[in-house]
Amino acid sequence: MLLGSNYKAAYVRPERGVEMAVGMFDMLGPITVGPSSSHTAGAVRIGLACRSILKEDVKKAKITFYGSFATTYKGHGTDKAVVGGLLGFGTADLRVRDSLTLAPEMGLEFSIRTEDNPRYHPNTVYIEAESEHSSVTLRASSIGGGAIRLTEINGFEVSVNCNADTLIVFGRDVIGVFHSISGVIREAGYNIATIYLNREKRAGDTVIILETDVPIDEHTINTIQNLDNIIGVVAIEKF
Repeated sequence: MLLGSNYKAAYVRPERGVEMAVGMFDMLGPITVGPSSSHTAGAVRIGLACRSILKEDVKKAKITFYGSFATTYKGHGTDKAVVGGLLGFGTADLRVRDSLTLAPEMGLEFSIRTEDNPRYHPNTVYIEAESEHSSVTLRASSIGGGAIRLTEINGFEVSVNCNADTLIVFGRDVIGVFHSISGVIREAGYNIATIYLNREKRAGDTVIILETDVPIDEHTINTIQNLDNIIGVVAIEKF
């Protein structure tokens, strides 16, 4: 297996996150239509992450806001931001402001509600999304400056920031699973920059998060999906 010079291997607890380097542009945040990098730009990126997982237009979405998102989403345009991301609009796309009215015209049916869960980050959204051929459930938080963290995908706890091309593999926690996955990636010629592993209990299910230098092709993803003891695979391209 080829490993980049910044290779890291760690067991992480998703809700606590992992240490990461923060650069000047991370602190400044992305260019955004505003008014808030956390409530608008970050929310757009969460919608984009959901769309990236589905790999096609989102047809239906149930959006649930928690914490600060739940109490201020109308004033800060968080509803417009998430829907805009689901439609494929970037953080600086002025169409975000009109996303709620554009959605029906672009074939997206959506609903918005609020709930309370003190365990979640204050800026949390849960999305149940469907495309023509697939579906996904996603919980994510906007953690400041336009940065986001995906914390749950299809019921599995994860910790993904979407700052690198990422492959998430859900599998059974048995001997040889990671060896099989790394073998496929090695044969395909990909370089793994970072690896995160997480499991909640021994001999249960495990989540393997691989950050790579470039997106992994569909054939390689399908090969991993067809390995023994693999439950599912999610690929998210850097954005």
